[in-house]
Amino acid sequence: MAFFRPGVSREAEVRYHADQEVGKSFPEFLEKARAAEAALRQVQATSTSPEERRAAGLALDKALTDALRAAEANQRATFGVKSYDDRIRRRKGRATPKGAEWTDEVNRLRTLREQNRLTGIARVPRPVTASAR
Repeated sequence: MAFFRPGVSREAEVRYHADQEVGKSFPEFLEKARAAEAALRQVQATSTSPEERRAAGLALDKALTDALRAAEANQRATFGVKSYDDRIRRRKGRATPKGAEWTDEVNRLRTLREQNRLTGIARVPRPVTASAR
C-alpha cells in the first residue's frame, strides 16, 4: 500500500534558494547596523543640528531594516524548504534550536528598529510658508 506524499512546490524551492542567498549577507548587514548605531550615538552625544540627528537616525533605520530582512530570510531557510508550503512545518521549525535562535534574533532586531523609530529619529520642524499664516 502506497501513501501519497506531496512533494515540494517549485515556488517553494525558488524562495528557499533565494532566502539562502539573501541570508548569506546577514553578517555584513549586522556590521553595518552596528556602525550606524555607533555613528548615531556619536551624533547624539555632540550637540548637533536636528537635521544631522535625523539623518543618522534614518541611516540606522535603513541598516536595521536590511539586517532584519536578511535575518528573516535566514529564519525561513532554517525552517526548511517544506515550511514554505506548510504552516505546521513552520511551527515545527521554530521549535528546533536553530529555528529558535533565528526567531530570537529577528525579534531582537525588530525591537531595535521600532525603538529607533520611536526615539532615535529626530523630528525636524516644518518650515512655515507665507500662505499658512
